[in-house]
Amino acid sequence: MKDDIKEVLFSEDQIREKVKEIGKQISKDYRGKDLLLIGVLKGSVPFMADLIKEIDIPCSIDFMAVSSYGNSSTTSGVVRILKDLDFEIEDKHVLIVEDIIDTGTTLRYLVDYLKGRKPASIEIAALLNKPERRMVQIDAKYVGFKAADFFLVGYGLDYAEKYRNLPYVGILKEEVYK
Repeated sequence: MKDDIKEVLFSEDQIREKVKEIGKQISKDYRGKDLLLIGVLKGSVPFMADLIKEIDIPCSIDFMAVSSYGNSSTTSGVVRILKDLDFEIEDKHVLIVEDIIDTGTTLRYLVDYLKGRKPASIEIAALLNKPERRMVQIDAKYVGFKAADFFLVGYGLDYAEKYRNLPYVGILKEEVYK
């Protein structure tokens, strides 16, 4: 698996430090508020698990499964909800936790969908942001790293459901996905 990685872009230590920083800021910003973190499955799992350990205020978590990629390396542009929330979000401060903001299509759809449920607020926390790939306008309040336009895997990011378990974010060799 490691032989498929061209280069490590963000190390395990860099990610750990950035997650601590984001968790501290979220704790400060949401102190005294009813905070619900919504992890977008499956990619957000490592980030979400590490992030909630760094948040020192009461919070709840839930998950949604949303897809626009399938097993492809490019988005289809069609967003499907595969698993909806278990909890109501009305009057809660919602923080969507995502591994990466790429084209923005999935997150834009998700934010618009959740707004209809009348939360007190909706913000986004993403480990990675690829603004060069943006197809729709979407902004995240909390961003770990800006990433160049490479095919990235590790720390939740996958290619055909593989590589999510790498403890770092790396660039996948082109011959693997072409």
